Amino acid sequence: MRTLLFTLLCLLTGAALAAPVQPQRAYLSVIIDDLGQSPDRDARTLALPGPVTMAIMPDTPHATDFARQAHHAGRTVILHMPMDPATGPYAWHPGTPMPELEKRLNAALLRVPYAAGLNNHMGSRMTAQPEAMAWLMGELQRRDLFFVDSRTSAATVAAAKAQTQGLASVSRDVFLDDVRTTEAITGQLRLAVELARRQGTAVVIGHPYPQTLEVLERELPRLKAQGVELIELRQMIALRSNRAMPAHGKGGVYR
Repeated sequence: MRTLLFTLLCLLTGAALAAPVQPQRAYLSVIIDDLGQSPDRDARTLALPGPVTMAIMPDTPHATDFARQAHHAGRTVILHMPMDPATGPYAWHPGTPMPELEKRLNAALLRVPYAAGLNNHMGSRMTAQPEAMAWLMGELQRRDLFFVDSRTSAATVAAAKAQTQGLASVSRDVFLDDVRTTEAITGQLRLAVELARRQGTAVVIGHPYPQTLEVLERELPRLKAQGVELIELRQMIALRSNRAMPAHGKGGVYR
């Protein structure tokens, strides 16, 4: 009997040692904000390799033309919606009557055709407003648009309101270029890659700064060799299934 048990143990141990360890698949999505201001920077952003999402500000001179250009190039376009403390004709501010917020949203969407969704530009004050954020998520649901919480403030309730209403949404994990040097941006992208490996996915946001574009032009083609797949934003939303990442909540529920 002991001989039989020993033989089985050896067989099982050998099988375990022989079986290859399957690494966790890692996925990354990249969003570039503040587009529509400069044809040169817009064109350079559009030329980035892979399915990079174009977030276009409505109050920029080239918003409409670039949205059409990006859409026809097969890129995902989203509205980069100004929110307090941002200013301008489209910006949302706490205390603004709901009809005026709706009017500004409608006008902004007209300026950015083909928008598949929306993320907030600035918005540290506005995304902390529960009533307005709940209304916005319902409106996006009605229009069949998704939401990206840029998480410009720890006080944001936007993603939580989206989750409560079952709106397709996702939250940003890493900002690439708060420090505008190639060394710092490379470090932030490396952080995003490590996060993607650890939790399976990571969403990063950057801007069309020369330093950011230089890093992405160099590093995006290298992601696959690092075991990371660059995916389209809608695929990222589907993978996360509206669940909060550990930094954003507990048990998949946004704080």
